[in-house]
Amino acid sequence: TGAIGLYNIGYSCCLNSLLQVFFMNIRFTRILRRIMVPLYAEQKKKNVPYQMLLLLEEMQCGKQKAVYPIDLAYCLSVYKVKLFVQHDAAQLFLTLWNLIKRQMKKPELVEELSDLYTICVQEHLACQKCSFEEKRNSNMVTLPLPLLDSSCRMLKTLKDCLQYFFHPEELTDHNMCFCDQCGRKTPFLQSMKLVHLPQTLTIHLKRFCFEKAAHIHKLSHYLPFPQDLDFNAVLTESQCQADDNEKAGWQYDLFAVIAHSGSISYGHYCAYIRSLTEYKWYCFNDSEVCQVSWDDVKSTYGHSNLHWGETAYLLIYMKKHPQ
Repeated sequence: TGAIGLYNIGYSCCLNSLLQVFFMNIRFTRILRRIMVPLYAEQKKKNVPYQMLLLLEEMQCGKQKAVYPIDLAYCLSVYKVKLFVQHDAAQLFLTLWNLIKRQMKKPELVEELSDLYTICVQEHLACQKCSFEEKRNSNMVTLPLPLLDSSCRMLKTLKDCLQYFFHPEELTDHNMCFCDQCGRKTPFLQSMKLVHLPQTLTIHLKRFCFEKAAHIHKLSHYLPFPQDLDFNAVLTESQCQADDNEKAGWQYDLFAVIAHSGSISYGHYCAYIRSLTEYKWYCFNDSEVCQVSWDDVKSTYGHSNLHWGETAYLLIYMKKHPQ
């Protein structure tokens, strides 16, 4: 029946944009359609994956141009996701993902969901005075990329942001760490190495940053991002901790962009999504859905003189050759 919108039920543009990105991801909906349906009415009202499935089916079976996500919104409110307030898309995405994962009863679906979205990195800490080295693997659902370097200079491309995120940092002076082997605080080298990338990669462009007196400022400057992203061409050998088989799948196509317009205190979200069946770009702006061009998507690169203009906030990439 074509793309269906979601009515704004009061500051729900952030939720609507995230839901459209979930629903347009065929791999996610394949998991969602196999969930265990709760037995009782009260359980159904409080089950996030089930309410998402009901909403998806209403969108796909109905003939209206948009539907109301009221039942799902009230379901989320049970878990302290406030209604009628502005949300941060990166935070709300993590909240939604964790609720979905926690409430899926089938272990195999939980594993599939994790495989679909989870990034694995290895954190390294190395003492610069002796041979002591500490390594620890950690998982994340979004890759949070700073848009400024340590000197507060603006990073100019997505490649710059990725390279800076994985660039080693020297911990000296008041940032020194205690070394068990040396028995005192010493300079350390802290670094992050990429271990595993998922089928659906979510990149968080950290456009909201703290300034003096805890004031949050939005970075609207121009930051281009590619339609094709190959991590093998971005990161060096020393920034990776993966075998050749893993690296072979590190080629991505841009699937969606969640863009923010406005200021910190008053803003709006919409989603640009490329259909995985038609390979056409659409803009999902609450109840309004229309086909757009790549030039329209590129308008979310940002502009330092347009503080109220649309700027990309979340980038969602899809593996070209999923293993």
